[in-house]
Amino acid sequence: MPTKAPRLSQAEYEALAGFRYALRQFLRCSEETGRAAGLKPQQYLAVLTFWGFPGRQGLTIGELAERLQVRHHSAVGLVDRLAFLGLVRREGGRDDRRRVYVKLTPRGSAKLLRVATANRGELQRIRSRFQLLLRILQTDLPSGSARDSEAHPQ
Repeated sequence: MPTKAPRLSQAEYEALAGFRYALRQFLRCSEETGRAAGLKPQQYLAVLTFWGFPGRQGLTIGELAERLQVRHHSAVGLVDRLAFLGLVRREGGRDDRRRVYVKLTPRGSAKLLRVATANRGELQRIRSRFQLLLRILQTDLPSGSARDSEAHPQ
């Protein structure tokens, strides 16, 4: 017997729509700030990923492709363009020279700092709005929803 889809309240739909809208506004602001610094949106995401990779600053093309959710050849092209602009450099691995890591240059770091600082400021400005929307979305579905009937079959 097919299960019913969980019902959402009007407040939950509004919170989902509001969250999506706020997120898109933040992303647009980030894209505009990046462009003002001379970075295309994908380039900004890449330089942020190089600096913000857990445990080290720099990563392989494969790791970049995974983080950006793009194909390997797309990440290669992106790194080629960033290297041409003098924002990144390739380095052979210390333990395994077959591995190539991509790291930011001082110029790339300076551009990243400019955009990331503006993005952090924007996040601080809209933080309370995100927190409110997330609180609404974290509430349980109303009693009698399909989720309740699945968890407690009668």
